[in-house]
Amino acid sequence: MLHRIERLLLDLAAFAVAGLCLLITISVILRATINSGIPDTIVMVAELMVAAIVLPLAAATTARAHIVVEFLSKMMSRRTQDYLIVGGSIIGLLALMPLIYAGWNELAKTFERGSFYFGELALPKWPGRAIFLLGISFCWLRLLVMAVGDIRTIRSGAHIDPDGGNTVDLMGEDV
Repeated sequence: MLHRIERLLLDLAAFAVAGLCLLITISVILRATINSGIPDTIVMVAELMVAAIVLPLAAATTARAHIVVEFLSKMMSRRTQDYLIVGGSIIGLLALMPLIYAGWNELAKTFERGSFYFGELALPKWPGRAIFLLGISFCWLRLLVMAVGDIRTIRSGAHIDPDGGNTVDLMGEDV
């Protein structure tokens, strides 16, 4: 079930990128041809950027595709590398918790107050806050599931595949 949600979030992020391209292209064409533009383009681009960046985090976590520095860890034993992977997951969980808390507080405040961006369209602020909270929360959940699975792998005497060899290809058609 979590893989399906991650795939949905990845697809939504792709739509956000396509929307960004379309919005910016149309805005540039309108500015160049009729010296006009789409109202509140900057606000819409900012909100779509949040979606494009945050929504695929859970899928990147599943594929273990985050940036890592392996210079020293590759010189260590496989078991030490396994412990470092679990330690990194736990640190990641702890690092995401304040973001989730702050995201929830910000979403609650903007929704409660009915905050909006000042502009011609008076776009509400809460959708971007909700997207941020959704993306970070699913990333945290995936990281928790992976940390538990990695601890089980270590306890069974096996080794963790740091390259994500046992992960599901979310870009594949059979997910």
